[in-house]
Amino acid sequence: MGWKAAEKLIRHWKILRGDNVMIIRGKDKGESGLIKRVIRSQNRVIVEGKNLVKKHIKQGEGHTGGIFSIEAPLHVSNVQVVDPVTGKPCKIGYKYLEDGTKVRFARGMNASGAVIPRPEILKERRKPRPTSPGPKDTPIELVLEKTYDEKAGIGMPDL
Repeated sequence: MGWKAAEKLIRHWKILRGDNVMIIRGKDKGESGLIKRVIRSQNRVIVEGKNLVKKHIKQGEGHTGGIFSIEAPLHVSNVQVVDPVTGKPCKIGYKYLEDGTKVRFARGMNASGAVIPRPEILKERRKPRPTSPGPKDTPIELVLEKTYDEKAGIGMPDL
């Protein structure tokens, strides 16, 4: 089966990649794990090691075939973030601290109201930026020739 787009997309996502969540519905109900991937086009998340399904893969060039267990996506409504203080699932709210920073906090009936920090994994890029120029990058000599006029002093001289 291919990917299917969601009928009504969630505009403001409160659950992020790297959050510790608890599954509240389905065959893995009550289990918790980290969010591995967020699929915004489907309103779904993939939780590490949960909702495992068997996938039959045909043998091809460079890989062997067989039956593998993979993590299937869960709908975002079937997971809730775990409160860092109580360890129970809770809703997420936003508020501003006295110094003006916007933070997420635990809200709901079983919630402690504690601040839920942003996951550290979000600081890393999923696809690292290239460090060396690629085949489609413009050479620096041509850039300086087009953008910097030495006589008029227009442009960026220090690169």
